[in-house]
Amino acid sequence: MGPRSRVKVAKCQMLVTGLFVLLLGLSVATMAVITRFGAPFTVISHVSLERNPYEPVHRWAFSVGVSLAGLLTLGAILCVAATVREAVGLMAGAFLCFALVFCILVQVAFWRFHNPTQVEDAVLDTYDLVYEQAVRSPASTQGQELAAIQDTLQCCGKRSPFGRMHSEEAGLCPGELAGREDCLQGLRSFLKTHLRVATALASLSLVLTVYALLLSSFLWAAIRSGCSLDRRGTYTLTPRARHRRPREPSVSRYSKGGPNLQHHSETQALDDRLGQSGHASSPGLCEHN
Repeated sequence: MGPRSRVKVAKCQMLVTGLFVLLLGLSVATMAVITRFGAPFTVISHVSLERNPYEPVHRWAFSVGVSLAGLLTLGAILCVAATVREAVGLMAGAFLCFALVFCILVQVAFWRFHNPTQVEDAVLDTYDLVYEQAVRSPASTQGQELAAIQDTLQCCGKRSPFGRMHSEEAGLCPGELAGREDCLQGLRSFLKTHLRVATALASLSLVLTVYALLLSSFLWAAIRSGCSLDRRGTYTLTPRARHRRPREPSVSRYSKGGPNLQHHSETQALDDRLGQSGHASSPGLCEHN
């Protein structure tokens, strides 16, 4: 496969990759919006505590999601536009966006590896604080907030390690509410599902980002070197290379039937005849003298 074929294949792959990256950016944006405005996350993050363990994690997750979605969408648009228009600046901008996405994803993966349960611990700690204050004073604000959490997650209370609830705890789940799922188990199941989807999107983003980095760097170098595609589908030099002063061709590059070579042959034959006549008459002149 020649250089021109490789450039064409790389352009096709970049267009397809840009489409997938755009869809991935929209998916990440949707996940960020669900994390920010979803009912289970909102009801836990808005509880009135002196120190809510989940609130900083909630803001951080939303900020990272929005940043990734914006960079992925911008990088996809720039790489597609740069591929179609063969613009070096746009391709460099796409490469920069993908490089920033790669750095963010590496930081997220590093944080997730060293703190695998931080999000889950923050949510469960927040629920425990609300639950304890609601048990002490069921008519307080925390009691209403606990009821809102339980109604949103369709759960009630948390099971005692001893198998029996105190009278204050039993009062929080009267009647049919006592048969609902434990809220701690419900929160764990909900977070596990949400984090699986987020991890899948992050992994796919990392793979596509690395591939887009390689393609954008290759196409940037190809466009920079002057190998561009015109409207007729053939590769030509860029205008900068096209206006260079051409080298003067030698006579040997022309075909045998060309006018310059024919003129040169006639001149050479005439010189040969003159030379032969001159050589033939030279001895006579010398003998005459």
